[in-house]
Amino acid sequence: MEERTLLTLTVFSSLIVLAETIAQKDAIEIYSLHVDCKVTSRFAHTIITSKIVNRANESREATFEVELPKSAFITNFSMSIDGKVYPGIIKEKASAQKEYDTAVSHGQSAGLVKITGRKLEQFHVSVSIAAASKVTFELAYEELLKRQLGKFELLIKVRPKQLVKHFQIDVHIFEPQGIRFLETDSTFMTNELTEALTKVQNETKAHILFKPTVDQQKINPELDETLLNGDFVVRYDVERGATAGDIQIVNGYFVHYFAPREMPVFPKNVIFVIDRSGSMAGRKIEQTRDALLKILQDLRPEDHFSFITFNSKVAEWKSSLLQATADNVASAAGFVQTLSPSGGTDINRALLTAVSMLDKAERLPGRSVSMMILLTDGQPTSGESNVEVIQENIQKAVNGKYALFCLGFGFDVSYKFLEKMALSNGGIARRIYENADAALQLQGFYQEVATPILMKIEMQYPENAIEGLTKNNFKLFFEGSEIIVSGKISNELDLLPVEIKAQTHVSDLTLKEEANVKEKEQVFQNQSYVFGNFIERLWAYLTIQQLLEKSISAEEEDKRTLEAQALELSLQYNFVTPLTSMVVTKPTGQQQTELANKPTEADNEKPSSFPVGDAYRLRSGSPPANEYPQLLLQLPKQNEIICLNTDGKPQPSLHLLSDPEQGLTVTGKLGDRIKHFVQFEITYVNPPVRIHVSTDEIVLSHDNESTRLPWTESATSTIQGLRVSVEKERSVTASLSDTVTVKISFVKFPDDFLGLYFLNTNHFSDKVSGVLGQFYSKAQFENNSNINQRADERLLSVSGSEHKVTRRYKKDYRLEPTSDPVPCWSIHVTP
Repeated sequence: MEERTLLTLTVFSSLIVLAETIAQKDAIEIYSLHVDCKVTSRFAHTIITSKIVNRANESREATFEVELPKSAFITNFSMSIDGKVYPGIIKEKASAQKEYDTAVSHGQSAGLVKITGRKLEQFHVSVSIAAASKVTFELAYEELLKRQLGKFELLIKVRPKQLVKHFQIDVHIFEPQGIRFLETDSTFMTNELTEALTKVQNETKAHILFKPTVDQQKINPELDETLLNGDFVVRYDVERGATAGDIQIVNGYFVHYFAPREMPVFPKNVIFVIDRSGSMAGRKIEQTRDALLKILQDLRPEDHFSFITFNSKVAEWKSSLLQATADNVASAAGFVQTLSPSGGTDINRALLTAVSMLDKAERLPGRSVSMMILLTDGQPTSGESNVEVIQENIQKAVNGKYALFCLGFGFDVSYKFLEKMALSNGGIARRIYENADAALQLQGFYQEVATPILMKIEMQYPENAIEGLTKNNFKLFFEGSEIIVSGKISNELDLLPVEIKAQTHVSDLTLKEEANVKEKEQVFQNQSYVFGNFIERLWAYLTIQQLLEKSISAEEEDKRTLEAQALELSLQYNFVTPLTSMVVTKPTGQQQTELANKPTEADNEKPSSFPVGDAYRLRSGSPPANEYPQLLLQLPKQNEIICLNTDGKPQPSLHLLSDPEQGLTVTGKLGDRIKHFVQFEITYVNPPVRIHVSTDEIVLSHDNESTRLPWTESATSTIQGLRVSVEKERSVTASLSDTVTVKISFVKFPDDFLGLYFLNTNHFSDKVSGVLGQFYSKAQFENNSNINQRADERLLSVSGSEHKVTRRYKKDYRLEPTSDPVPCWSIHVTP
């Protein structure tokens, strides 16, 4: 079996680099790792180059893995093996899929996998390299940096897991407006590593170089272990005058940046529409309460606010909006503390009630911004449940008067439903991930929309002189963000006139500016930091993003037209977008065709269930990446891991596995508060022994006698050949000659739970059954060229039925808690 090397580079927000190696020491060596990022007027062009040599005397497999921001588009990938280059080719998604399906039908599997995290998507490709051979991986991608809360940020996560002889990160920044501030920060920096960091800056340019030597990377001189494990952050903002923004021009394309400052803030009229259905129980409702208490403190005295909470019923905190006085805020804080979850989810009536409250509101400030912020963790289950009817109802009721922001908590929501509803009503949608910092995610979102300073913004340009103008009308502008408009100058203009009209809290605003085309063109001439026709590529990038966003809320015919325009631009400018795919071809004899698709947030959730066999229902999807599955197994005779999660309410006992020939039955119980197993019952026929495992203790029952084994110490007990071993606070193992071994891990974070798995599974008979048992006797992966598979989807045959399953990365409870996530095929089981 070939040993594997995993090189991971993670790009977070704008850039995160993660290089990871799992291999025999000194066999596969990453001898060079270079990240080169050029940021020219917000538009970032990043090239990641990794060079690996196989120092073993036989072939080894290396995997290049890169995590990049969701907002980035991959533009190029290649790998060079002993001088021969294997490029990635970007094609229309359907064409690439056809090519991939052909490869799959010939027995090859998808090796290029993408994973979506909170801010990331993941690209990887594996290749086998011969003894003494070298491989160079190179990936390029582009993105337009988004200004949030007054700054741009590059967050670089560095974790090579081995010493790298030539390790280098270069960040070049060129901002013609001038760099107002620039700072770097790191979680792993030592005095020695500080010496490897240099920053050179003038008025408009900056170069940050991080180039540690091997000795500087070491934890100490005696150990060949790396210090590089953590975040490396670059933050900056640009200078801005009190004008109509800044216009930049290159090769006939312009970009216009507008971010006014020192403007009065509009008073807000905000209604928080909060889901308190039963599924919000536990950490979700606690984190929601924590976030709302802090948000209440951030309300301005001139703001007005109220709460509507809902489950199967809709409840108003007050009959009208109240001003954010100290007394009213204190009263609201008391109300928030009482929020308790139960019942179903009536999203339709809750939002209609919020609209009605805004419609009836009296004595609100004359010039103010009204908005609704919906937080829900599920699908509509009470009242109106048809999402299309709900969308239509809300859009008709809002009628352009208010902004609706939709926050989807976790992975049971339909993000597509929330996104369409928000975009149709002047807002945005955001997924809140069920992590420890969910409260901070909620607060962070509120801070982004807490300070509206302009409304009804129109960016006007000469109609007969501009082609392909991007979006130039905006409903709201929030302090700390930035408006960007781009287009192509079609006529020979000497001056490009711009007029901005908007409303402020106190008056109507008109700003005018004229840009001298020739002078603006000269700014970027002979600049080493500039990569080619960057404004044209920026225009294409922004146009594609806006066409795709517009298509979400468009009617079917308009949607097809918008997507056709976006596809044409994606192919013309070589972008991997949701409408295109990259086909990677590898050396003969290996899995030759691999496919990379661009994910969307809606891809990363759980679709509806479907039946499998008589007793179980499976579905593709999973909880968030990096979390533990409820159950985990490795398919017999197949090097594939399956992650299972059960749906539905906790039951007294869940039948997991029975094998009459083995004389073995295993049942389990899910926790009332957490969605993991907290008890297992293992029953043997011969010898007649029952083993009860809980997070408190292990109890062995035989011949009406019980033996208790605590988790707090290691111990072993043997009953007629059945050996039960407890490893202190880690695991319990039950083993019997010529029988499957049962092992249960004790996981203590974030909550105490148990993880079940089996060893020596070749002993299972073909009569094994149960939620887990069916996978040991009746499950196998299939290849089918007729199904429109993605690179991270496969067909799994269970009890004679074929179903799609989805590739995810999950924590493996069989390993140490600090171990990295492992790839598995994710399935949901409904008893």
